[in-house]
Amino acid sequence: MTQRDALPSLGDGLPVVAIDVGGTTMKVSGVGPTGAMTAPRRVPSPPPGPGSADEVVRIATDLVREESERLGVSPAGLGIALPGVVVEDQALGVYSENLEWHDVDFRAAFAQTLDIPVAVAHDVRAAGAAETRLGAAQGASTALVLAIGTGIATSVQVDGRLHVGRGYAGEIGHAVVEPGGEPCVCGNRGCLEATASAGAIRRRYERDAGTQVDGAKEVLALAAAGDPVAVAVRDSAFDALALGLSHAVTLLVPDVVVIAGGLSEAGDALLVPLAERLERLVRYGPVPPLVRAHLGEDAGLVGAALAARDALAPTGAAQTSR
Repeated sequence: MTQRDALPSLGDGLPVVAIDVGGTTMKVSGVGPTGAMTAPRRVPSPPPGPGSADEVVRIATDLVREESERLGVSPAGLGIALPGVVVEDQALGVYSENLEWHDVDFRAAFAQTLDIPVAVAHDVRAAGAAETRLGAAQGASTALVLAIGTGIATSVQVDGRLHVGRGYAGEIGHAVVEPGGEPCVCGNRGCLEATASAGAIRRRYERDAGTQVDGAKEVLALAAAGDPVAVAVRDSAFDALALGLSHAVTLLVPDVVVIAGGLSEAGDALLVPLAERLERLVRYGPVPPLVRAHLGEDAGLVGAALAARDALAPTGAAQTSR
């Protein structure tokens, strides 16, 4: 396994289960007493709608029981990373646009199905914590972890502290980069997520080309081969990403920007043109290096495991600022 494929060891500690809830899949891994993580398993996420949160709790409860058998030991806690707006210290899922829930008390929900502590984390902040503690941003005082997948969001660490912003920090995907542009699920138009997420790249190509593709990575491959529609969609997305990122870089002056999420698997086909655009846009202050996440698409899962361990040993938890 490569460095990006291998899940890191968390070190000796209590066994826990980690779950990362995405818009289409839920991933699960168990962490044994030595800190070794089991190979991730994937199951479909529930469809969006009023009952989606209850279904997430039901599926997660089943996964905890299955992972207990895989580990051969009863887990002492669960860490679960959730999409949308999440207030971690209240275990509150304020809003998920992809799964369509509002104001869900996940601590109370899991109390009905599990008798172990449950740590609730925001999916991108969990990924950011994993990358800053165990991955590509280790040693950085101020770091941005930009996750580009179904949506777009950022984990923000400033002076060694994860910035939470009452659950709303890092939602750069809903910064408007093209006023009056593509409609966004949030109700606005021209949001970064509506233009440059992996889902948006696919949707825009299929609409403009009149043909279906197997995701954003195929669109990038078509662009590299000279497909004019793919080139236009790619360049528009990269321009929007660079514009949104330039604002964050100018404001926070991070030591490093880590690119995570499904689209990060495109590697240099994304990183090189994005870095070139950022160099042109950021004229006041240093331009940080752009690096690919070391933990790949499993960063959120690792972060959920860290959250579970931190909740069981609070003195070892990473500091956050509200």
